[in-house]
Amino acid sequence: MNLAETHYAKSGDVHIAYQVTGSGPFDLIYVPGFISNLELSWENPILARFFTRLASFSRLIRFDKRDTGLSDRVTDSPNLEQRMDDVRAVMDAAGSQRAALFGISEGGPMCLLFAATYPERVRALVLYGSFARHPALVDKTVLARSLDLVERLWGTGEFTARLFAPSTAEDEAAVRAYARFERQSASPSAMAAVLRMNSEIDTRHILASIQAPTLVLHRIGDTRMPIAAGREIASHIPDAKLTILPGSDHLFMTDPELADRIAGEAEEFLTGARHEIETDRVLATVMFTDIVESTWRAAELGDRKWRALVDSHDDIVREQLARYRGREVKNLGDGFLATFDGPARGVRCAAAIAESVHTLGIDVRAGLHTGEIELKGDDIGGIAVNIAARVATMAGAGQTMVSSTVRDLVAGSGLRFEDRGLHHLKGLPEKMQLYAALGSG
Repeated sequence: MNLAETHYAKSGDVHIAYQVTGSGPFDLIYVPGFISNLELSWENPILARFFTRLASFSRLIRFDKRDTGLSDRVTDSPNLEQRMDDVRAVMDAAGSQRAALFGISEGGPMCLLFAATYPERVRALVLYGSFARHPALVDKTVLARSLDLVERLWGTGEFTARLFAPSTAEDEAAVRAYARFERQSASPSAMAAVLRMNSEIDTRHILASIQAPTLVLHRIGDTRMPIAAGREIASHIPDAKLTILPGSDHLFMTDPELADRIAGEAEEFLTGARHEIETDRVLATVMFTDIVESTWRAAELGDRKWRALVDSHDDIVREQLARYRGREVKNLGDGFLATFDGPARGVRCAAAIAESVHTLGIDVRAGLHTGEIELKGDDIGGIAVNIAARVATMAGAGQTMVSSTVRDLVAGSGLRFEDRGLHHLKGLPEKMQLYAALGSG
């Protein structure tokens, strides 16, 4: 859970939303990629862990760029100079005289221009998946194709999945999460303006003048931003360090191990040492629930009726969680992540939720797995969480699917299950035996 407050800095006539986390010995300005949402980002466990890691060794200052997230919408398409000035405004509002800048993707050129313009305010640069000149969008045909994709796909999650995280394109839960993030971070017209701006950016001529120590992080097979873009930056900034990372997704938050490594590389570069966040590990039963065909139902009902229906659903879920001693970890928008200290209670809770919400005219599916989880404040992480999420995607409408671990642990409880065979779950090396819960005998 995010405990940081959202504040606003004034950049000209535009209000820029920002948050400050941590109290380390130096300031770290995190400049996001193409879209962001300060508050929604904390709901992603990989991002939450990543930001917590950065805030463990710095005073982390994050912001939403103009026309995105919680910042003001603008009528004119913002240019790079205006967005760079938003960095200055946020630093001033947060009382930061000098800071390290961490630029993600298109946030990189903003950092490069800021470092060249205000060298006295920049102690170091860290860039991930970035560019000085966009290698693809300078082609008008590519730009036109990207703009067409925005028009057709923005808000569905498919835009992000196809262009920025192709490894997750077949992951329904991931695509739904991208869809929500897209809708709450920028409008289609704002996204189109970002693409047009990116097609015009060219900061190559200022690279040699940058004086700040610079770390360039880039994935070797980045499908959105080829490694050549990272090499170009590193080869033209004096004494810049290039660290090549494995993988092909442009988004790093699809891979918890990569996110941890990026944070660790940044910490070591900026502080000279690398430390891991201490986590408590416990055994728990993890449950994911999800409203079936939520996107279609929302479009059918309209925003007001859908919101009322979801509110009723949420009340039912929380009532059943209290009844079966479950702990709500987070509301996912159209479902819940929860834990139980006993697998039988988790299975019965899932069945009760499915039965109760059916009276509302909607169906819920659920997935459960028991394993060791990491406690990170109010959040959780670990492979058991990922497995439960994958198991949930295999359930049908009104169905509860469980792993073989859950079924074995509830022996003697009276719960009955139907064998659904071996399944290859995305991200797991071996197939897993799954069972559909049938209730009590």
